[in-house]
Amino acid sequence: MTHVEETYDIVIVGAGHAGCEAALAASRLGFETILFTVSMDSVALMPCNPNIGGSSKGHLVREIDALGGEMGKNIDKTYIQSKMLNVSKGPAVHSLRAQADKGEYTKEMRRTLQREPKLTLRQQEVTELLVEPAAQNTADDAPLNNAKDLTPTAPRNARKVVGVRTCSGAVYHAKAVILCTGVYLKARCIYGDTISYTGPNGLSAANHLSDSMADTGIGIRRFKTGTPPRIDRKSIDFSKTVEQKGDEKIVPFSFENKAEDIAREQISCWLTYTNEETHQIIRENIDRSPLYSGVIRGTGPRYCPSIEDKIMKFPDKDRHQLFIEPEGEFTDEMYLDGMPSSLPEDVQYRMVHSVPGLEHAKIVRNAYAIEYDCISATELRPSLEFKGVEGLFAAGQINGSSGYEEAGAQGLMAGINAARKLQGKEPVVLSRSDGYIGVLIDDLVTKETKEPYRMMTSRAEYRLLLRQDNADLRLTPIGYEIGLIPEDRYQRFLEKKQRIESEIKRLESTPIGASKETQAFLESHGSAPLHTGVTLADLLRRPEFSYETLEPLDPDRPSEGVTDEVAEQINISIKYEGYIKRQKQQVEHFLKMEEKRIPADLDYGEIRNLRKEARQKLEEIRPRSIGQASRISGVSPADVTQIMLYLRY
Repeated sequence: MTHVEETYDIVIVGAGHAGCEAALAASRLGFETILFTVSMDSVALMPCNPNIGGSSKGHLVREIDALGGEMGKNIDKTYIQSKMLNVSKGPAVHSLRAQADKGEYTKEMRRTLQREPKLTLRQQEVTELLVEPAAQNTADDAPLNNAKDLTPTAPRNARKVVGVRTCSGAVYHAKAVILCTGVYLKARCIYGDTISYTGPNGLSAANHLSDSMADTGIGIRRFKTGTPPRIDRKSIDFSKTVEQKGDEKIVPFSFENKAEDIAREQISCWLTYTNEETHQIIRENIDRSPLYSGVIRGTGPRYCPSIEDKIMKFPDKDRHQLFIEPEGEFTDEMYLDGMPSSLPEDVQYRMVHSVPGLEHAKIVRNAYAIEYDCISATELRPSLEFKGVEGLFAAGQINGSSGYEEAGAQGLMAGINAARKLQGKEPVVLSRSDGYIGVLIDDLVTKETKEPYRMMTSRAEYRLLLRQDNADLRLTPIGYEIGLIPEDRYQRFLEKKQRIESEIKRLESTPIGASKETQAFLESHGSAPLHTGVTLADLLRRPEFSYETLEPLDPDRPSEGVTDEVAEQINISIKYEGYIKRQKQQVEHFLKMEEKRIPADLDYGEIRNLRKEARQKLEEIRPRSIGQASRISGVSPADVTQIMLYLRY
């Protein structure tokens, strides 16, 4: 038989949020790229909650944008409600969240993909990885700015990927392949006794690729996630719920956008609660839940449990929040956030009808759990390339993570690093002090993740430095060096940075005397009077003042250039100066440990006094540095000391 045979630079398998970012990055960096999807309807699909951002996840989206990714721009085009979360807390945990129009988000991302001249979008199931013996050494990962000093001797890979084969027998040759398969590998959707061997929303599963991966020596495991019922808007009694409106002041996800450019009329969400009747229905039917009957074998997410899990694990809690959220502007489907389940259909109806406002609700789509094959990301380098297969990368839920934002961040970095491999350049590896993306990937490749991984602000040691508001200041120079930030955007960024620095310097050097006018101003704002001269920056450090409120005392303030974003950076930089300095000192210590590199071919068997567990973990993960070694579960400080002594650090 004659089969199609084509050649591309980079092949990407899966067009979810990871695949879209990987494909755009690779093609925009100049490489002929083909993106495979099991269905065109699954491109950037939101099979679970149609929102982008949220606590810590908003940080990831803004970092994706700062590096030149697409997710932030796409949600700015398609949001139907926007909110800044945690505004009553400090700026380190402020996080943007936007409800998306599910259908429009998918359509807009697909249009973006199709406009890229070096990107081909193809509906076809990839069933096999094509590998052959590797012919040369590959460089280990090193940070972008430290590559020359820190690159150790690298081991020889046993194999390299040379392409893929599809279910039709077609062969696509490539120099790099990125696996972004999401939840589609041998997927099965389950509620009660009903099992369908499909991907989310009834789309086709990918039933063969994980077998090929296993034949290549990649370990396969089984994870599970879930989604709640969708209900018909017309059947909801909103008078028994609490309306949740969006923010009046819109903050864009993309640093390229201004609030006035994306402002639109927003659509409300609604809040209601479960009750004792709901909980009793679940308890009476818990033996019919596939989670508890043993039908579901995959490990589910700790931080996004099913409603039956919540009821059984927190029996003293008398109610749980449920958010009724629209799936889009032009649909009556409403997403019941907070009630993911795999209970049988009849039980789903009963528990939904027990909730205030949903007594007569009609279910449009049943809740279901979905099981799927994935890998342990400890098989990957920090560049997201497989340690044992040169040129093969993985990103997104296949790596054991959960969430659109986590997937998009990994996809962007995998796309960048696949392109840089073909360019003959060192990979870009963000550290834990560079961004939430660095924390995410380091956790995945260093720590054994036994359940779907979710990003949280508490995972970031340096979160005061890694705020969502300063993602561009941290990462745009890296995006520019990579080649994903165009010159005009970079120049605007430099102007903003210069404006912030010069205005902070001016405030630090502008004296304010204890005049009657000043004292009256301070008294009117409930602030203590002055007994000596201070600077404007000193006043700004007082909690009752902001850059904006001090304007009457600041006649020399620039009339142009100080935007809301610039003012925000001025406020935070001055008010939190002491805390920021302290955290920067912590980062300096952290980076010293990261700079103590461990050769990739180090024989841990030669290091005396290493415990057996530590030796096994070190051999498996092959840490790049003393810092990474110290974060491996099962490696003690005493083990790290032995490694340092052996390497004479």
